[in-house]
Amino acid sequence: MSSVFPSPLADPMPQSPVLRAAYRARAAAAELAPLPRSAKDEALLAIADALEVRTREILEANAEDVAKARAAGTSESVVDRLTLTPERVRAIAQDVRDVAALPDPVGEVVRGSTLPNGIDLRQVRVPLGVVGIIYEARPNVTVDAAALCLKSGNAVLLRGSSSAYASNTALVRVVRDAVGGAGLPADAVQLVPGESRESVRELMRARGMVDVLIPRGGASLIRTVVQESTVPVIETGTGNCHVYVDAEADLDMAVEILINSKASRVSVCNAAETLLVHQDIAERFLPLALAALAEAGVTVHGDERVVELAAAADSGATVVAATAEDWETEYLSYDIAAAVVEDLDAAVRHIRLWTSGHTEAIVTTSQAAARRFTQLVDSTTVAVNASTRFTDGGQFGFGAEIGISTQKLHARGPMGLPELTSTKYIVTGDGHIRGR
Repeated sequence: MSSVFPSPLADPMPQSPVLRAAYRARAAAAELAPLPRSAKDEALLAIADALEVRTREILEANAEDVAKARAAGTSESVVDRLTLTPERVRAIAQDVRDVAALPDPVGEVVRGSTLPNGIDLRQVRVPLGVVGIIYEARPNVTVDAAALCLKSGNAVLLRGSSSAYASNTALVRVVRDAVGGAGLPADAVQLVPGESRESVRELMRARGMVDVLIPRGGASLIRTVVQESTVPVIETGTGNCHVYVDAEADLDMAVEILINSKASRVSVCNAAETLLVHQDIAERFLPLALAALAEAGVTVHGDERVVELAAAADSGATVVAATAEDWETEYLSYDIAAAVVEDLDAAVRHIRLWTSGHTEAIVTTSQAAARRFTQLVDSTTVAVNASTRFTDGGQFGFGAEIGISTQKLHARGPMGLPELTSTKYIVTGDGHIRGR
């Protein structure tokens, strides 16, 4: 029977540069799969050292991208995501070392038993194979993805945005040199050839050569990959995250959590984009919150009640009337939507209507309220008296993450090493045959 998706592997060496890269990646993945942890960790530590030794080379390439972005009028939030500094390169190198220190998921027995007939059955973790990453202007993703894929025994094809092409080219060059120097196949890490959209389309249609695609970026990018790819996709999502301040909240704690969630770094997906306040506490809490948001430089897009209380409080905050679009917007900027809600259930209804399914937080001293909120809210992460910014693979102890999945299949939430594996069953008998 012929396959609906004929395998490009029928051609021993595809003509397309993208498919040739995928072909080489499959060969590299086959070499990586059986390697012991020690070999992979040695390569990861070599990558970390090389990043620090060759920081100047990386920063020079990054400076080209940043200059082009600013000349093109790119927003500062996107420029911030694009920019590398010596401190950020050191942090990326440390992330790689952290991944090396993590347990190797490959070979882990997920479950196992001896069946009544004496057969030994084990379900074990195995690499996915070739992982394609399509992402926007965040050069750190280049190294994070390479490190996590190598540790989990996968080859990776990296397709970053054209705005970060020089940075990604330099980073992949450094990583490949380190991987090859450690005795692993350098083709385990490749930058997808080309800067055109056609190269992205080829990657999305390389079914049979690429085992899974993971998109990281804005809603438009993710939607395009999910809808147009013939390669299976692990869907990451945008971060329309909410902070709900309950009637029984500690006000000082609530202000600190709000400001950390919103303003500690606005250009990331775990930054809060909407504030919801219980009506019973609104007159006491909002003046404090608005003053703190004003100090942080945040513009508030408020509902009628928020606008009314802001005028009365004279907090110095910039408050504008919210539109319907504000409730669904992932700002990635110094903006936040805000509303006063009748009660916890009203907050949950608002969240269920507008959330992207990423992270929601409640601030409350009531165990009953916290329990109800965590039961009713259906997002990858629900925080109680903690900032939304904790939804992160590093913060969860997973090492650098490949992304935050907002789907419900296979992987959900921050995706660490186990999420980059599949499983297979190993059946061991002693001459067993099946009767019927």
